[in-house]
Amino acid sequence: MRANFIFSEVWIGLRRNLTMTIAVIITVAVGMAMLGVGLMINAQVGMMTTYWYDKVEVSVFLCTKNSDMPACKGKAVTQAQTQALQKQIEGLPGVEQVFYEDQATAFKNFQEAFSANQPMRDATKVEDMPTSFRVKLANPDNYQPVIQALQGQPGVSQVVNQRDLISQFFTMLDKVRWAALIVAVILVLAAALLIGNTVRLSAFNRRRETGIMRLVGASNLYIQLPFVMEGMIAGLIGGVFAAVMLIVTKVFMFDEVAQYLSSGGAQIGWDDVASVITLTMIIGVVICVLASFVTLRRYLRV
Repeated sequence: MRANFIFSEVWIGLRRNLTMTIAVIITVAVGMAMLGVGLMINAQVGMMTTYWYDKVEVSVFLCTKNSDMPACKGKAVTQAQTQALQKQIEGLPGVEQVFYEDQATAFKNFQEAFSANQPMRDATKVEDMPTSFRVKLANPDNYQPVIQALQGQPGVSQVVNQRDLISQFFTMLDKVRWAALIVAVILVLAAALLIGNTVRLSAFNRRRETGIMRLVGASNLYIQLPFVMEGMIAGLIGGVFAAVMLIVTKVFMFDEVAQYLSSGGAQIGWDDVASVITLTMIIGVVICVLASFVTLRRYLRV
């Protein structure tokens, strides 16, 4: 009988405040989805950072004929200079491996990197590509001595640390992650306020019934339980919708981005998505329950 009464009261509350309940569900769904996206971005950035930082190299570009770089002075690097540079690079402390990339290899890599840009591919020729050395360091953080030793050497056009290039990209991803988390927090607060208003309306509409229950000796928990369950159900339904949005986001955004930027080597798995979904659903339900309890303690008068 008690269980039937509680569930009937929950149904009455949800039916009487249908529009508010729908608003709570939508807000919780969007808020938890944004929170989940922020957590997924955080995991993806961490994986991609590890993936790329283990592969970053120092690129030593060599002079080509008619190069506009000031260090080249319009002259191409000679064979003797190339051999001397290779020996010098291999003898530097902290250098793990040295790869020489000729124009044909550089052109092939360029064609693969810009496969979607047909006009640029057609306009670029093999002789336009510079030769270079790809220097893999034992410790990617210790790149400054290598760059300082090679800059200004005969035949060297410029020395580029690839980590500086990808750091800008990861800085942008960090901003996106924090923006998603901030929006999620705002939406979660909005959901809590909506839940509080819904509980207030339910308590006001049923103030006579709850007064009678109090007079016959019903405990505070028994009186408050239907209202708390309304919030919990709304949070649970919103969490389910958020889970669907997170699955869609994983398939159509994260998988594509990871394959494009890391060839699938740093892609969050479904176990990570399941963990995020579980966490967001728990957070959504807990927020709804806490908001219901806090609102009842302040506004329920029986």
